[in-house]
Parts: sequence; structure tokens; C-alpha cells
Amino acid sequence: MAALTDNHAKFARHAARTLFGMLSARERTFIREQSLHFRFTQQELRQIVEMAMDFQAWHEMSICDAWPSEIRNAVNGKSARRRVLDELRKIWHALKNTTPSYQRFGPHTKPTPAKSALGVRHKQNLGLGYCPVASPRTRCCNLMTLDSVENCGFGCSYCSVQSFYRGDTINFDPNFAAKLQTLELDPNRIYHIGTGQSSDSLLWGNKHGVLQALMGFARQHPNVILELKTKSKNISYLLNNEIPNNVLCTWSLNTPTIITHEEHQTASLNDRLAAARKLADRGILVGFHFHPLVHYDAWRTDYARIFGNLMKQFDPSEVALVSLGTLTFTKSVIRTIRSRLVKTKVLQMPLVEADGKLSYPEAIKLELFRFAYQSLEPWHTQVFFYLCMENPRLWQPVFDFDYPSNDAFETAMKTRYMDKIKRAGGLAESQ
Repeated sequence: MAALTDNHAKFARHAARTLFGMLSARERTFIREQSLHFRFTQQELRQIVEMAMDFQAWHEMSICDAWPSEIRNAVNGKSARRRVLDELRKIWHALKNTTPSYQRFGPHTKPTPAKSALGVRHKQNLGLGYCPVASPRTRCCNLMTLDSVENCGFGCSYCSVQSFYRGDTINFDPNFAAKLQTLELDPNRIYHIGTGQSSDSLLWGNKHGVLQALMGFARQHPNVILELKTKSKNISYLLNNEIPNNVLCTWSLNTPTIITHEEHQTASLNDRLAAARKLADRGILVGFHFHPLVHYDAWRTDYARIFGNLMKQFDPSEVALVSLGTLTFTKSVIRTIRSRLVKTKVLQMPLVEADGKLSYPEAIKLELFRFAYQSLEPWHTQVFFYLCMENPRLWQPVFDFDYPSNDAFETAMKTRYMDKIKRAGGLAESQ
């Protein structure tokens, strides 16, 4: 009896150090029974729980059904434990190496919309710094980021922003405008500043005067390239107010399949493109981020349709940039994704080490990036293309050019953007 009690206590200690409590009641009961029989180590139990959560998230099967039936009643022992884990890993790896399909996803797999609370948080500093996901191992544009709002109200399954903050509260700094006005910049230096790294740039409109403050800042500093990055259609403030020429409005785009099943609560593809079109009609430069490009069964057909529509709806003179990137995770973000308990395919991929993070194998990346760049061939000479957060060795096989350093990349980007801003300003003056 004492040994049995010890086994139960040991299992409880191991389970408390995993995501075991987030599994369904059926799976918790089943795994507890199997663990008490096989006496899995904490590390083994953690692996089993993670596989169980992945099977659930991918909408494939339950760990109870995947469990090798011929081993369920095997005699306890190290070799039996190894056989169980080996069989489960075979199923898990087979799914990870199968090109994902969303055919079994539908309205029943969509998560309940999260309700975000809006709050205020007095910050000591302005929140101006460098891109939080920059890495010395990747080719980086040295983007500066401005935290005009903290936390995002969208529910993209792959998003790393939601790992930066705790809770669902969206925080505004009531002194943001005043702090922005006192920011001292070198008038002889070109700055590229983005506001879409800590929250969506347009989702909240002009709440707490954020956009009004940003437009005043851009007007006051013509040597600043201010980029507003969004998945929203909320452009009412920009349509109803004068926007400085040095403001770029960029949209993160994806296929309807990915938007529907992975980018929850965001604007549809058509709404994003319609919003970009309205701003371009006003002479505001726009741009498009294909980040992440996602590898799934219909990716080639679906992305080709977007690229074709872009070239029909926009003249390259209206477009400042197109960036390409893909799914890249840290281990902490992977844990966060699993803990959200939503149906998602973003982790159903052959994750490999990629410059300190985890991402697709290089062959898949090259296939995605080359296809995207070649599909937009008519824009190559007039639009600035780049890879975001990718190893420098990928540039040459994708673009047939590269940059020797991050500083060279930054200079080229700023030069191209400023040339387009000046041309847009000249057109505005002539009209």
C-alpha cells in the first residue's frame, strides 16, 4: 500500500511540472493509469503530454487512440517504456512530416473570441528600442520599434506578441503623446520606426490619441520613416485626416485558409486589400508582409492567387515594400501555443534548429520564398523586397543578391523608402 501511495505522489509531482492539467478529463485519466503502470520519468511524461496536446491541436486524434494497444498491458520495465515512447513518437513524427491540410477544420474548430480589456499603464520611458526578435544570426534591417500600445487584441495562433505580455489587457500609456513630443532625434540621420511589434498598429484606431500623436511626430520629423503594420481594416482616422508622406501603411497578408483558421479575429484578406487600396488612392504609400508564409497542402495555389490580385489592384509605384518570412518559434512561444488549447496546424511541421530558434527546414523555406518572389517578378525593379529574420545565406538563392552586413541592408532599405516617399510627395504637390 505504501508503494502504491508513493507512486501516486510521484506521478502527481511529475504531472505538476508539465501541461498535464490542460488535457481533457479522458486523456488525464488514461495517461495517469498508463503512467502508474509504466512508471514514466518526468521527462518521459512531459513528452507524452506534449504529444497529446499536439494531437489535439492538429485535430488528428486523441493520445488514447494513438497509444500502441499491443503494449498497454506489457510488463512494466525500461524496455516497455521505451517501446511505448518509440511508437508514439513514430506517429507524432509522421504527422509532423505530413504536409498539413485544413480540410477537417471548420466552424467547430474555431476558438471562442477572446474579449480584451482596455486599460492604461503609466510607463516611465517611451518604449523606443530595437526589434525585439532581432538576432545577430539573421540578416536584420535594424528596425526601431515604438510601443505605442502594448498587447494585441487579435488571436493569431502563431503570434509571439502574446508571449511578451501576461493577460488579455491592452494597455495605453496616457502620457504617450507628451513623451513622443520630447523625443530628441538627430536631424542628419534617417530613422525607420515601426509600431506593429507590440500590438497591431491600426486595430485600436485613435484611442487615447495614439494615431494623432504619431502623425504629429512624423510631420515634425521628416527624417523618420514611420511604418504602421496591421491586419486590420480600421483606417477611418487615416481617411479623415491629413497623413504625412513619410508614413508607410503596411499589411500582413495571408491566404483565406490561414486567416480563417490561424489568424482569428483579424480582418479578411479582401478587407485588408480594400483598406490598402483606399489609402493608396489617397497617395499614402503601402506595403505588404508575407510573414508567415505557411506550408500546407494548398499553399502554392492559394498564395499564387494573392500575388496575382496584388499586381492587378496595385501599381508598383504605390508599393514601398514586400517582405517574406515564415513560421519561426522559440521554445517559450511553442509552450505558449500549446497552452492556449486551440485547434491549430502551426506546430504540425518538421521543426529544425534555425539560428537559435525553431523553424522549417531550409529546403521548405527556399521553396516558399522563391515561389513568392518569382510570382511578383513584374515588381522586382520598383518595390523593395527583403527576407525578415532569415539567415543571410538564403538571400542569394532567393533574390540573386544579398547584403554584406545588417548596416548595408538597413541603408539600402532606408534609401529606397525615402526615394519613394519623395516621389510620393512630389506627386501630391503637383495635384
